[in-house]
Amino acid sequence: MGERESRGAVEQVPLEKVNDYMWRIPKYKPQMKVPGMVFASRALLEKMQTDRTLWQCTNVAQLPGIYKHAVTLPDGHEGYGFPIGGVAATDYETGVISPGGVGYDINCGVRLLSTTLVEKDIRPRLSVLAETIFRNVPSGLGSRRKDFTVSSRDLESLVVEGVQWLIDRGLGWQGDAEHCEENGHMASANPDKVSTTAKSRGITQIGTLGSGNHFLEIQKVDKIFSPRTAKAFGIEQEGQVMVMIHCGSRGYGHQVCSDYLRVMEHAVQKYKISLPDRELACAPGSSVEARDYIEAMACAVNYAFCNRQAIMHWVRQSFQQVYGTDAEKFGLKLVYDVAHNIAKTEEHDIDGVVKKVWVHRKGATRAFPAGHRDVPADYRSEGQPVLIPGSMGTSSWVLVGSQKAMDLTFGSTAHGAGRMMSRSAAKRQYWGSDIKSGLEKRGIVVRAASMSVLAEEADPAYKNVDVVADVSDRIGIATKVARMVPLAVVKG
Repeated sequence: MGERESRGAVEQVPLEKVNDYMWRIPKYKPQMKVPGMVFASRALLEKMQTDRTLWQCTNVAQLPGIYKHAVTLPDGHEGYGFPIGGVAATDYETGVISPGGVGYDINCGVRLLSTTLVEKDIRPRLSVLAETIFRNVPSGLGSRRKDFTVSSRDLESLVVEGVQWLIDRGLGWQGDAEHCEENGHMASANPDKVSTTAKSRGITQIGTLGSGNHFLEIQKVDKIFSPRTAKAFGIEQEGQVMVMIHCGSRGYGHQVCSDYLRVMEHAVQKYKISLPDRELACAPGSSVEARDYIEAMACAVNYAFCNRQAIMHWVRQSFQQVYGTDAEKFGLKLVYDVAHNIAKTEEHDIDGVVKKVWVHRKGATRAFPAGHRDVPADYRSEGQPVLIPGSMGTSSWVLVGSQKAMDLTFGSTAHGAGRMMSRSAAKRQYWGSDIKSGLEKRGIVVRAASMSVLAEEADPAYKNVDVVADVSDRIGIATKVARMVPLAVVKG
């Protein structure tokens, strides 16, 4: 049973076992339009039962126009409105759009680069390279890069055009955009729907890593599970050096979410929508409020793609500075860039009929199968790369999308390890300096703007990402391709 404290009483959430990795929350409340489906091992499920994860899944199942089931993925944990690790699809015409189904860090996501180097090539210069990246990529709360500025007009162009705007100005290589979800550009972006407060927060933060769970890692391929698919993605051998970038839309996206949550709270009253939790504030997909949110959210999505693009450019520059030769010599090709927090229109099979829907992914990775038109042409024979970062000092994963994901989870799988304890609890239990020395004893170079962030992000504060990846693979909603482990970690 999942539990939450509600007016002094404990509310029970019933579960029906489908198999060892799938659990159904039946329509036990009259307001539930669909059941809930939880994809987890028993151990992961037991953790979900200690917070409001399952209760939130039940609430999502009550949204107007929702189809099939409300999804909670293996990394699921309590969030704002929706659980993190949550997916829901609502009808394009009669369903709703909820900012809580995207979250505050709009298009928080992951970008992976491959190189032609192996560990022995990089180990002698690893500390210098990590330090150079730390200097070149601003990190930490409120960070900004002083020698890179954009004007208000530039910002408006950037959030409309996406990564191609940066590539055209020399911050990238032709072809980078092709290996981004949405080609690094969500077409519905309209900066007129973004507040001046959001714009003022975003103008200084483009190209910054930020703080919290965001990171930049130099990794090596630890194990390859699917050699053919790995090779298609540019992963050639075990020991190969990779670079992973994890960050989002910074203060720009956070403000967009805050602004539109207030709008949606009024919309709930205007359209007389009954909700079990005010954090699910929403509006009909056809309404002015929902359309305005989607256009503002798309700006934040494009901002985040551009943020990771600029950081990737400075990573390439860092290799060039340290090795004194062109970055192209080391490969540094973009494997893929995935969004973890996003809402978009897609077509999915609903009971044998293809329907146009609003898919909310909050802490979830798109996982489209081989042959899908939205998979890059050079990967289409294999499927979409799925990137699942682990907690600091642990492994990260490349998987590949599958048809089973389309059938079960609206083409989605997990996005990371998922927290086991709050940041405040982690800081009470761990010291950042101890975390740093422990990683360095394992040969992992660490550069961090704050020791407190290292404490917040201590490995025991998260679930085991290997288990999360294994559950995704066993269910079949994404298939293992390669496992990476860190050589150097840069944190905000």
